[in-house]
Amino acid sequence: MSAPMDAARTNPIEGGASYKLSHRLFRLAWNVVWALLASWTPPFMRGWRRWLLRRFGATIDDTAGVYGSAQIWYPPNLTMGAHAYIGPGAIVYCMAPITLDDYAIVSQRAHLCAGTHNIDDPNFQLEVRPIRIGRRGWVAAEAFVGPGVTIGEGAVLGGRAVAFRDLKPWGVYSGNPAGWLRERRVRFSEQED
Repeated sequence: MSAPMDAARTNPIEGGASYKLSHRLFRLAWNVVWALLASWTPPFMRGWRRWLLRRFGATIDDTAGVYGSAQIWYPPNLTMGAHAYIGPGAIVYCMAPITLDDYAIVSQRAHLCAGTHNIDDPNFQLEVRPIRIGRRGWVAAEAFVGPGVTIGEGAVLGGRAVAFRDLKPWGVYSGNPAGWLRERRVRFSEQED
């Protein structure tokens, strides 16, 4: 996807906006509401934070959780499955859809970035691509996930690692750029899955 659906071709290099005024005002209202009503809340108030996110268009399972210190850029582009979690200080820059499947975890201060700019375009146009964290996937502390990346089911992106390519299911990755280390070996009890 080369530009957001509601974005006009502008000249960002000279300060042109990438989004319509209505979109920017929506995000301003969202940021004010989150700052006043959620950012300071203790962890156990996840139901309240889910309710706020839903009011602004997010799709969140009743068992999912988002810490108050997390930053969600545009709630309508956020989908969270059962028991999915976004940790403290995480940045979810959802310029395009970002999906956390069931049991997916985004740890503290991790950064999911669904937008970038075309460095070969003289106007530095915005480009957005969706991110998906598969079932039981884990983005560890301070890791970075770039636009268009899919973290496969059960895959782990280690702390401070950087993923610009898809991670295969049940793989463990680390480094910059993230490289495969080994297969993840998980033992589930009979009651799970």
